[in-house]
Amino acid sequence: MVKEADSVNPSHALFDSFVQAQTCKETQQNFIELCRHLKVEPRDYKHFYSKLKDRLNYWKAKDLWQKIDKRAAHPDYEQGQACHQNKCLVLGAGPCGLRTAIELALLGTQVAVLDKRVSFSRNNVLHLWPYTIRDLLNLGAKKFYGRFCSGSIHHISIRQLQLILLKVALILGVEVHTGVTFEGLLEPSGSTGWRAQVSPGSHRAAAFEFDVFISAGGGRYVPDGFKIKELRGKLAIGITANFVNRRTKQEAQVQEISGVARIYNQKFFQALHSEIGVDLENIVYYKDDTHYFVMTAKKGSLLKKGVIKQDFPDVNQLLAPANVNQKALEEYAYDAADFSTDHMLPDLEFARDHAGRPDVAMFDFTCMHRAENASLVKERKGKRLLIALVGDSLVEPFWPLGTGIARGFLAAFDTAWMVRNWGKGGLPLELLAERESMYQLLSQTTPENISKNYASYSINPSTRYPNISMSSIKPTQVKHTVLDGLLKSLLLLHANGSAESLRRLEDLLSWCQKNTAGYKHVKVKDLSESWRSGMALCALIHNFRPELINLSSLDEYNITRNNKLAFDLMEREFGITPVMRASEMITCEKIDQLSMVVYLTQIRNALTEKDTPAGNEGLFLEACITLKSIFNNPVVPVSSSEVGGSELCYFCNKHLYVLERGSAEGKFFHRSCFNCYQCGSTLRQGGYAFLSDMGRFYCELHSAAEEEERDEGHIGSQV
Repeated sequence: MVKEADSVNPSHALFDSFVQAQTCKETQQNFIELCRHLKVEPRDYKHFYSKLKDRLNYWKAKDLWQKIDKRAAHPDYEQGQACHQNKCLVLGAGPCGLRTAIELALLGTQVAVLDKRVSFSRNNVLHLWPYTIRDLLNLGAKKFYGRFCSGSIHHISIRQLQLILLKVALILGVEVHTGVTFEGLLEPSGSTGWRAQVSPGSHRAAAFEFDVFISAGGGRYVPDGFKIKELRGKLAIGITANFVNRRTKQEAQVQEISGVARIYNQKFFQALHSEIGVDLENIVYYKDDTHYFVMTAKKGSLLKKGVIKQDFPDVNQLLAPANVNQKALEEYAYDAADFSTDHMLPDLEFARDHAGRPDVAMFDFTCMHRAENASLVKERKGKRLLIALVGDSLVEPFWPLGTGIARGFLAAFDTAWMVRNWGKGGLPLELLAERESMYQLLSQTTPENISKNYASYSINPSTRYPNISMSSIKPTQVKHTVLDGLLKSLLLLHANGSAESLRRLEDLLSWCQKNTAGYKHVKVKDLSESWRSGMALCALIHNFRPELINLSSLDEYNITRNNKLAFDLMEREFGITPVMRASEMITCEKIDQLSMVVYLTQIRNALTEKDTPAGNEGLFLEACITLKSIFNNPVVPVSSSEVGGSELCYFCNKHLYVLERGSAEGKFFHRSCFNCYQCGSTLRQGGYAFLSDMGRFYCELHSAAEEEERDEGHIGSQV
């Protein structure tokens, strides 16, 4: 009886069509029809979801509403009010872009997504970690895709995942514009804020103003201000192939291959090579919308089989389309797939890609790109813009490890947490530093070392990363912040400009002079050389805390002792890190004024009980500290208390300064020394592996190889 009623109810039928849609275009069209029939306006993003629920009283939809309502009720979202005044543009309707958009919509942000593609056509299959399965189930994945995670190995095609996330995003009021090309950011002009230059220029997305921009467009677009680092290791040539899945009984019986590496099954790979001439390092087979294979092939066999026409030392020349025999590549992938499934897949036929060609591709696994930082803030004409990277724009995954979507979703949640703090008025330097602290962890995450309490996961990083330090990166270490607006006055200060900044310096100097007046051997004339002897610092402390210091015992010519006394007192009593090592107050040719400004501003705040500098004073100090980091003047050495008594680089054993210091795994070092032990490539925070028993740091590519060698050696020692 219920089913009969459903069949004649147009809104129910339209909802069913929307849920069951199997293409991007069909999903969007059915959604528009559903909204039109129910007379709800998707652009009314603040009320759209609640109106949709009220007007679609359908038993099939209620389970979905319950799942979304449960997520939306989490305290992090503050009932959709956390970011209700913010607007965000997301570039890229891939899984990570859409997942980020969903979280921002739950926070109350007005979200628009742009993608130049008009269809979801990527057949490649993604491995899912347990938490991603739980996350997608909680968003109603089974409602949209009944076969979700029904096999022995948990995975999903990119296309199906995009469809699931697109449907959830639309339900939450996210605007998704396909067939729109992003050309760049347009700076504020007059009363107009940040906008996007798009093609076609007449599209209404061109008028959308926003204060948050998320780039999830892969390597196609990385905004200005981000540095992308290339990680290149030993040559690794990857091949992906998708074959038609007819879903026959015979196909269903074929066992999937979760990942076989050469060192674990040498007999199989030797047979593969000797019998059909295909020489692989590893192979994975997933059965999803397609029969999906991904493998790493050896260059020698590709040359011998005629897949690669001519050998070149340069990998770009080697794998250039003109140097690849496409037919031979198809035969190579076909033979590998047929052999690895023991010839059990009948009538193997290549699925078709977006251009109608056989869906087989070969590319360079050797080189991966990752951003040096995850976020930054720009400011033009008083209007700030928070910019963040997610997905492949942030870090390209090493496919054979199957980490891409899991780490991509973690980064999406971390980014949403940052946007939440942005919406709540957090200071730019603080929220950027916290985001970079999260980014440090990303490349080290595995299913084993993240929290197992998946039910408690939220956008709050502490629910996902055990024992996390959300302040491991300090605001002073964040180099990629605003170089306009807030910091403009300080830049002018550095160039002897800006009356406002000079006034602040004069105020600081006047305060220092007032509170050291009358002290013997002290005459403060400036914010640099007047402080060399240490007597002025000691006088300043004595003026406010006379019980801490006996001035009569000081010798104005014992510069090292005077400064050490003052530095130690300020650090012990107020937690203020010394401006430099006491002995260097003698040896340095010129005392850096900006260092002293930062130090003396902190002292003034401490001695006058300004624990948290308010208003412009706090911004002034924040800007000074940032400028000190930006100009990277190596005047300030690490205090011994910061590094457990050591002032030497972990790698080169040479003197270490704060502004050139990096840290990881409790080790402190020059940033320029932070390199892979094997290949020497520069590492970044969050883009390395540390083998604690050996005390060595590796890039991701070589950490896997090192682990395999150690495992192989261990196995060999057992034989």
